[in-house]
Amino acid sequence: MMTFKGRVVSKGNVTAPALVSHGGLNTLASFQKALQFGDKKATCGDQNNPDLYGKQMAGKALCLPRTIGSTTGGLVLYGAASMNRQPACMLFSEPIDSLAAAGAILADVWLDNVSMPVIDSLGEEFLNSVKDDMMITVKEDGTVELK
Repeated sequence: MMTFKGRVVSKGNVTAPALVSHGGLNTLASFQKALQFGDKKATCGDQNNPDLYGKQMAGKALCLPRTIGSTTGGLVLYGAASMNRQPACMLFSEPIDSLAAAGAILADVWLDNVSMPVIDSLGEEFLNSVKDDMMITVKEDGTVELK
């Protein structure tokens, strides 16, 4: 088991299988099918992200360096959470951008019975160590365990 410690953006405890992207996550392109076309599994629709394209994001520990794309990023994350199509958690190797952070924090504050812990600044070693389908446990203090 490997353990990493990051900064808590949105707290929570969860255990979920990993889904890893080594490129940035374009939130709008990735979650468009879930938000507009009723895809409850939140299948990634971003053809420019070969690590995630066509894979289910809902309920997964989404591991990535950063988000990329437009100013809609926070709204997209909030929208996915409001429809219960959010990742189980989001784990960033780099510091999170303010727009993605806003979406995660608003989902945590405004939505009842919705959880999407977000931890950032986990470091490059985290992203190099985690692999798809590894079980990941996130703790409220920002501890992330890979099994």
